[in-house]
Amino acid sequence: MFDTLLKDLRVLDLTQNVAGPFCTQILGDLGAEIIKIERPGTGDDTRAWRPPELDGHSSTFLALNRNKRSICIDLATPEGQDLVRRLAQSADVVVHSMKPGSAEKMGLGSDTLRALNPRLVYCAISAFGETGPLASLPGYDPLMQAFSGIMSVTGNEGDDPVRVSVSLIDMGTGMWSALGILAAIMARQTSGEGAVVSASLLETGLSWMTVFVAGYLASGQLPRKMGSAMSMAAPYELFKTEDGYVFIAAGNDRLFAKVCAALKCPELCSDPRFATNADRVRNRDALKQTLTTHTQTWHSVDLANALRREGAPCSELNTIDQALDHEQVKVSGMVTPLPSDHAPNLRVVGLPLRMNGERVGQHQPPPLLGADTDAILAGLGLQPQELTELRTRGITG
Repeated sequence: MFDTLLKDLRVLDLTQNVAGPFCTQILGDLGAEIIKIERPGTGDDTRAWRPPELDGHSSTFLALNRNKRSICIDLATPEGQDLVRRLAQSADVVVHSMKPGSAEKMGLGSDTLRALNPRLVYCAISAFGETGPLASLPGYDPLMQAFSGIMSVTGNEGDDPVRVSVSLIDMGTGMWSALGILAAIMARQTSGEGAVVSASLLETGLSWMTVFVAGYLASGQLPRKMGSAMSMAAPYELFKTEDGYVFIAAGNDRLFAKVCAALKCPELCSDPRFATNADRVRNRDALKQTLTTHTQTWHSVDLANALRREGAPCSELNTIDQALDHEQVKVSGMVTPLPSDHAPNLRVVGLPLRMNGERVGQHQPPPLLGADTDAILAGLGLQPQELTELRTRGITG
């Protein structure tokens, strides 16, 4: 039931790489029909991002493009642009991730498409936003981690800046775009009119820095790199164990007492250096050293279990294989098989949502390049000979 929440929504996806495809995959997981428009011959850039690969396909592409149909159209040709305009007339949503001004040069800007279809929700994803001195420049996730300040607070003090390995800006921009699209669809139910939604990697990066920005504006002090720790609370970081690490998160005095109980050092609660969170933050180094003398005598799993028995928030530090093998991850149903003839071994990470207890599922594996070109264009009334001519000329594929 909840896999078809958006079953009446038709989305034209002109995006590639990560942010846009993640946006449209969210919509597809919720039941929308996603028509992915790709370049003839090569398709989405991520089809070539390999290794790693699975069954001969880029694992990155497979991760971001389920529940979509693929159609190949050369947007550099007038005929290809006309095909997109015709498709847009019956679409609910158009999403693109071109540089500002590029869609307009091809006659695919919001004014043009919404004049043809006033109910259309038009979403444009860019790097720096649609205005300003850098608006015309391309951008990728790590560039925006650097520009927005995320890299300046990531890593250990004294070390070179590092990026967050997860593409949190790309995927975050996809999430914000999907949220904006759904809000515009809701507004359309009342107004009857579509809207223009815009999102950018820069703005997503700044939004992830909200707490750091607030701290700077309040204090005038630049935040420093703190490794796994957090400036506002202690203990709130990784601690060494005999065979690895455990993250301990004691965000208040009550939880700190639970940590001390698990470690069998209750006397630390009355130590004036550690009596309150403010005291522990001021004496962070001494606290870290003191607690480590206890944690490093434990195996990680045993320590995590002891902390959990006391109700102290914690986690052993898992590698990906350890996380996937954990019973909690297995029962979540987040990783499920989605096999097809061309990717029989595919497993995917699902949408992290449940509706009335039901996991929102996955229906269709990522498409082969251009697999649906003829079927979709036939829906516009194109005859077989026209389809053949377009393919022969390289306009479609």
